[in-house]
Amino acid sequence: MRLVSYRDRADRRLRAGVVVGDLVVHGAAAARGRSARADGAGQTSCRQIVAAGAAEWREIADVAAALADAGDHVVGRLPDVELGAPVPDPEKILCLGLNYLEHATEMALAAPSAPTLFPKFRNALAGSGEAIVIPRDARQVDYEGELAVVIGRRGKDVPEERAFEHVAGYMPLNDVSARDLQMATSQWTAGKIPDTFAPCGPVLVLDDEVSDPQALSIQTRVNGATLQSASTAQMIFGIAQTVSFISRLVTLEPGDVIATGTPAGVGYRREPPVFLEPGDIVEVEIEGLGTLVNPVVSADDSASARPGRAA
Repeated sequence: MRLVSYRDRADRRLRAGVVVGDLVVHGAAAARGRSARADGAGQTSCRQIVAAGAAEWREIADVAAALADAGDHVVGRLPDVELGAPVPDPEKILCLGLNYLEHATEMALAAPSAPTLFPKFRNALAGSGEAIVIPRDARQVDYEGELAVVIGRRGKDVPEERAFEHVAGYMPLNDVSARDLQMATSQWTAGKIPDTFAPCGPVLVLDDEVSDPQALSIQTRVNGATLQSASTAQMIFGIAQTVSFISRLVTLEPGDVIATGTPAGVGYRREPPVFLEPGDIVEVEIEGLGTLVNPVVSADDSASARPGRAA
């Protein structure tokens, strides 16, 4: 099953949707009567759906397919729907640095002996089609195409061999990084957390549709030029090892997002360097998961107020 969060045309709030072919079906209608409980407004979020578990996913998918066939509760065609981040309300966004050997090498850093973690926050989330906004104080904004894992089941001290039992699904993510802000201190946080610096999607592909997440091709393109091309098989720390490691530090909750690191080819280490500029189009494509597409704008050209992000 594939999930999206789409922006309601009437109230501009983000709602959960189930993708059936090229149609988006209202998630609350598909989940009605299932364990993916609605909130006080009678809506169901993608985070609630992923927490419901695989058995409920199958039932929700069947209901959504029947609704699509009947033309009932269909929001629209996926290409015509305004998307947000598939899970717009995670409790945590945790990211891995230096998780591909060639990327560590190009950054002139040693390969880590344990996963290198840093956070992003909800303000950084954006959907496919939404703009990456360059902060006024940043001059070296870089792309980082990554596979993101979304947690579906609460977990603490998860054994590595059971890690995938806690994974709901996968999606492309761009770990946008302001290198000048990132490298100004020994802590990377300042360059990682600006608004719109974690676009993801376009859809969340649940685990039932992904046979091997450690064998997916990943590419990043800027204005049509391929600048990153690798396989998730090249990770230093695989998904199971990463989920287990993080769960020993902090309890994982349904909807949590783990960005698994970027391969070689970032703009910061190219000769000459390639940094994002207003007018650029950035694409992150992962085999079987779709293509995340985001235009780049300056802070002055961005809207003065971003749309509401409630699910």
